[in-house]
Amino acid sequence: MSRKHPVIAVTGSSGAGTTTVKRAFENIFRRQKITAAVIEGDSLHSLDRMAFRAAAAAAAKGGNNSFSHFGPEANHFDKIEETFKIYGKTGMCKRRYYVHSDAEAELHNKHFKLKDLKPGVFTPWEDIEKGSDLLFYEGLHGLVTDNGKVDAAKHVDLGIGVVPVVNLEWIQKIHRDGAERGYSAEATVDTIMRRMPDYIKYITPQFSRTCINFQRVATVDTSNPFIARDIPTPDESFVVVRFREPKGVDFPYMLTMIQNSFMSRANTLVVPGGKMSHAMEIILAPIMHEMIENKKK
Repeated sequence: MSRKHPVIAVTGSSGAGTTTVKRAFENIFRRQKITAAVIEGDSLHSLDRMAFRAAAAAAAKGGNNSFSHFGPEANHFDKIEETFKIYGKTGMCKRRYYVHSDAEAELHNKHFKLKDLKPGVFTPWEDIEKGSDLLFYEGLHGLVTDNGKVDAAKHVDLGIGVVPVVNLEWIQKIHRDGAERGYSAEATVDTIMRRMPDYIKYITPQFSRTCINFQRVATVDTSNPFIARDIPTPDESFVVVRFREPKGVDFPYMLTMIQNSFMSRANTLVVPGGKMSHAMEIILAPIMHEMIENKKK
C-alpha cells in the first residue's frame, strides 16, 4: 500500500454494477479536482476474443467445461499485482485497452496511430499519464489472489466490492446480455454455469478483502432468476453497505444525509436502492479527501 501513490480497486462480477461505482468516483474526482489514472480490468485478460473462443473450445473438447474469463488461464493475474505494486512505488505504470466496439476501435486507432485495431483485440501497451493523484482500477479481479502465487489485494489502498445477491446478479446479466449482445437467455445461463467454479474460487473471496461492499438486495421475488421478465428496479431494492473497519466511520452523518437509511449491524448501513449513487458519493467523498490530504503530507 502507498500513501504517496494510492491504488483504488473496484471489483465485481460481470453485470454486477461496477459501472455505477465508477460513475460515483468520477463525480468525486471532478469535484475534488483529483487526477486518476484509469485501468480497465478487461485490458488485463490474457486472451483476446478469438483466442478465448479457441481456448474455450479446446478445453471443452478435452472435457473441461469450466474454462472462463474468471480464471487464471484467461487473465494476467500477475500483471494486475505488478501494476498495482509498481504504481504504488513510482506513480507510473503501463496500460493497454481492450477494444469492445467499432466506436472504441476508431478512437484507439486514432490515438495509437494505427489502422488495424478492431473489436475483440487489445491495444498496444503505453505509459499512463504523468502526474496522476491515484490509480483507479475497475474490473473482475482488483483484489485477486491465486494460491499464494499472486496477491493483488496487498497493494490496494481502498478496495470496493459490488456484489448483488446472486439471483439478482444473474437476472441483471441475463437481461444485459440479451439487450446489449443479442444473447439468448439459454446461452447466458450456459455461461453462468461454465463460470461457476472460477466464480467461487476467484471472484467471491475478493469480497472478504474489500474495505467496503455494496450489495443490492431485491424486495421482490427473484427465486427463479432464469424466468424473470425484468430487472427489479432500484426502488424495489435495498443496498447493504458493509464496512470492514467501522472505527472512525461517521454513521450518524450518513444516516442524516441518506434519507430512510438505517443500521442493521454495527458495521452495516442499509440504504434505499434508489439512493445507491447518492449514498456512494456521501460515503466515498470523505475517504477521497482524506486520501489526498495524506498524499500531500
